[in-house]
Amino acid sequence: MSKQKLTIVKVGGNVINNPEELKRFLTDFATLEGNKILVHGGGKRATQLAGDLGIEAKMINGRRVTDEATIEIVTMVYAGLLNKNIVVALQSENCNALGLSGADGNSIQAHKRIVVDVDYGFAGDVDGINAGNIATFIKGGMTPVFCAITHDGKGQLLNTNADTIASTIAVGMSTLYDVSLVYTFEKNGVLTSIDDDDSVITDINSEKYSQLKADGIIADGMLPKMENCFNALQQGVSEVIIGNPTVIKNKEQLFTTLTL
Repeated sequence: MSKQKLTIVKVGGNVINNPEELKRFLTDFATLEGNKILVHGGGKRATQLAGDLGIEAKMINGRRVTDEATIEIVTMVYAGLLNKNIVVALQSENCNALGLSGADGNSIQAHKRIVVDVDYGFAGDVDGINAGNIATFIKGGMTPVFCAITHDGKGQLLNTNADTIASTIAVGMSTLYDVSLVYTFEKNGVLTSIDDDDSVITDINSEKYSQLKADGIIADGMLPKMENCFNALQQGVSEVIIGNPTVIKNKEQLFTTLTL
């Protein structure tokens, strides 16, 4: 028997920071047919709140160091304010959304990142998901909306990369569904020139990805996103797409499709 389709969409980048863009995206997401899951990043709100409270954001190699004060702030913003604002917006569009962290329903298990050269504090690396529980939500007519907070099963909340959460959920759910994974952000896809939104590389396979890395065309923050994409494809996800938020509604535009 063929599997039902499941679309997993990760929204992040500057889309999260722009209320008008986010509203347009959520309207499109709400009308997306079939089974679906939304994963969202944190945007800049946590950094702003930390600043308001006099807590300086600590970054090392472009990654946030999550100390005790910061895990409280990111939990309040990601799992609270931001997650619930997204849920209430989807409810207003007749999409029965259910806001979740990784701790809810033991949906996403993680561990505190092992210290090698840098101690990132309460940063979490994902171990796996509870696919059966998440499927129960979907079968109950709900649309799970996951924030970037996980837990270690021992009472500790952890700050986790949303791209990784989306990839891990996609892999875990691929045992039950035919999964498409869509990463949306402010760009039209993977670009040959960061300053030219029309320079989209429409198709990238593993070999081409290696060449683009070697040429320095894919670099910096795009590298971990691409690693998550190919990891998902290698572990059973049917399709991975990267594009701007309108890609979930309009496949006539430019976007990047990844294949093995």
